[in-house]
Amino acid sequence: MSEPGSVRDLAYATLRRRIVEVALKPGERLVERDLAAELNISRIPLREAMRMLAAEGLVVLVPGKGALVSPFTPADVRDLFDVRESLESLAARLAAARASTESVKALADRLAECRAATEARDVPRIAAANAAFHAEIIALAGNPLLTSIMTPLAARTEWLFRLTSSRDPAEQCTEHEVLFDLIASGNADAAAAAAYAHIAAGRAPSLALASTWSEPHLDPEAIARTRRRRKP
Repeated sequence: MSEPGSVRDLAYATLRRRIVEVALKPGERLVERDLAAELNISRIPLREAMRMLAAEGLVVLVPGKGALVSPFTPADVRDLFDVRESLESLAARLAAARASTESVKALADRLAECRAATEARDVPRIAAANAAFHAEIIALAGNPLLTSIMTPLAARTEWLFRLTSSRDPAEQCTEHEVLFDLIASGNADAAAAAAYAHIAAGRAPSLALASTWSEPHLDPEAIARTRRRRKP
């Protein structure tokens, strides 16, 4: 028999993957009884998994009414870019300042995966690889407070990359290569500037795309109390 924690974690991982890969769309109703039956679990670990997803900004919980996939509106996308531009450029600066042959090996591995995914034209793999590359820079910064702030945004960042997969992945991979070289060479100022420019370049196209996947006047409470999932 599975331990309760493992059941919760499996439910969390399954739903996280479905949301990030857009099998469950922004704003879609999450029907607890249906999901519990589909995953063959009780509602208690499912609710715990939902709370974990809500903490990452992937799910909205409406007390007493239900849950839905976060709408991820243009305003949400703008807020995410505001944070990423400032804090990921700081992470790149710190990572470069502390760079060593050994410390950048993991980042080189992440870059290699970005290249391989791009060459394979594997959209989910590209999104995951790009998110992992950015997360590795944060890890290399060696600042626990920065890591604690940015870790909850990792899933939302990967989700954004998946939702904006129509952007040119080869161009993004090239920008990652430039950023890697600057960090590996210890050029802190240039690495920070490159990280900012790389992230900022995605703002306008991401905001434009966000208007195509989100509903401007969506009411989470109204969706959460409906009896059926919204149609895809």
